[in-house]
Amino acid sequence: MGQAIDLSILIPARNEEFLARTVDDILEHREGNTEIIVVIDGAHRGPDVVQDPRVTVVTLQESIGQRAATNLAARLSSAKYVMKVDAHCAFDQGFDVKMMEAMHDDWTMVPVMRNLHVFDWVCKKCNARWYQGPTPEKCPQCDNTTEFDRDIVWIAKQRPQSKSYCFDSEPHFQYFTDFSKRPEGKGDITPTMSLQGSCFMLTREKYFELNICDESFGSWGSQGLEVAIRTWLSGGQVMVNQKTWYAHCFRSQGGSWGFPYPLSGNQVEHAKKRARDLFFENKWEKQIYPLSWLIEKFLPVPGWADEDIAKIKATEERFSINAPTKSIVYYTDNRIDPLIMAACQKQLEKSGLPIVSVSLKPLDFGHNIVLDLERGYLTMFRQILAGIEASKADILYFTEQDVAYHPSHFDFLPPDRTKIYYNTNVWHVRASDGHALYYTAKRTSQLCAYRDVLLDHYRKRVALVEQNGFSRKMGFEPASHHRPERVDDLESGVWQSEFPNIDIKHEQNLTAARWRQDQFRSQKNCKDWEEADEVPGWGITKNRFAELLQSITQPCKVE
Repeated sequence: MGQAIDLSILIPARNEEFLARTVDDILEHREGNTEIIVVIDGAHRGPDVVQDPRVTVVTLQESIGQRAATNLAARLSSAKYVMKVDAHCAFDQGFDVKMMEAMHDDWTMVPVMRNLHVFDWVCKKCNARWYQGPTPEKCPQCDNTTEFDRDIVWIAKQRPQSKSYCFDSEPHFQYFTDFSKRPEGKGDITPTMSLQGSCFMLTREKYFELNICDESFGSWGSQGLEVAIRTWLSGGQVMVNQKTWYAHCFRSQGGSWGFPYPLSGNQVEHAKKRARDLFFENKWEKQIYPLSWLIEKFLPVPGWADEDIAKIKATEERFSINAPTKSIVYYTDNRIDPLIMAACQKQLEKSGLPIVSVSLKPLDFGHNIVLDLERGYLTMFRQILAGIEASKADILYFTEQDVAYHPSHFDFLPPDRTKIYYNTNVWHVRASDGHALYYTAKRTSQLCAYRDVLLDHYRKRVALVEQNGFSRKMGFEPASHHRPERVDDLESGVWQSEFPNIDIKHEQNLTAARWRQDQFRSQKNCKDWEEADEVPGWGITKNRFAELLQSITQPCKVE
């Protein structure tokens, strides 16, 4: 049997003269277990696609439309990930592996977009060359009107490189270049409000769950907006992977250099109207956030005035009535450097959420509960349980005394109320010298879930440890393993906040820190290992960490 496919590239194609070249480019630059599924939607133009075991071609006699053709290709896939791609694109070497390595199951991701220089026109009479476009009627340098060649160059241009997109209140697609200049728009993986619909990747499961290519929108129009809004409002994130790129050929001059599908103003307006009716009226049944949340997340956004946002908010009554409440459960053993404790508490206060603190000594922080117990694992579990029982909010975030939480951590809402979720955007910083370390892991200090699930789990956990004592085989993080010693059969998910949290490592940590990969029994537990002198969104930490903590505790601190 062949190796399982990880990624299916879906290409809807109609009258696409560069389809074969696009397929060749993907085969040349793929490095993973990646296949290509092409649906020729009623008409074919140009050379045939290469015969290759990694390429499937479906030819339809009658056109069903771009969205329907993409859906047909997706139904033929058995891969974990699917990537919709236009039939006139080129790709970075190893683009597929780079995308999958950075991917999360609730994300939609795109590479950086470049422009694709496909060919030059060449005058056969005087050898003049000029940039691609419609079939020329006259040479710009001589009197030739009939004899021209196309010289295929297939070059991904260095500029522009598009990294952020948005939509306005019409809605119209917009390039969002100003966002790329903001701190949150810089880095290897960055959020984007919207998409350009020529290339996007997500899990096949999410593709169908969210009805990503909704055929009620018609064949074409508003696709980038549709994909992005469905992802964001359902609790996912739309991210740009700036470590890789694709190049897209734009054909907007009409004639022989126009859109391959029949296209009318009515069709474009139909897609916009469908988007306004479904998303601008907040009628989509799978959304857990209102549209105004997405707009305000990226403000200022071109084309959105205060009155436009107010009009959107007038349709959001169901969210204000039914929005789940949030609260923070904070637990501490009171044995920590006062500066670290003060800075971490200041960061928590920025969330604006109610706080239940559970300590071993009285503490002036939130609603304080004091347990007269000795420090230890059972005590920590009892503290967490006491905090859960005292909080009346629907959703709880666990927070620890030595973690500096970025406010964006608390934007997350669990999309499944039966699961435990962990924020994996966390850096370890050594308090003594500010050395920073990242690796992907699930940590109790990054947990978020619905209160009823947590209450049931921690009552069972405390009872088991009281009866049998604590074993590391039980694990600290709910739903993080499937060993027989687990407390229950909960499932977990992960998310990444817009900016990372900082887990501060110091002499009083209950669990010893590990700073080398060989200290891990399994290398699976230190995936994505990266060491640095600074933390994204926080600045330089190396030899300046105490200064950073001190600045957090100062009044009127501006981030």
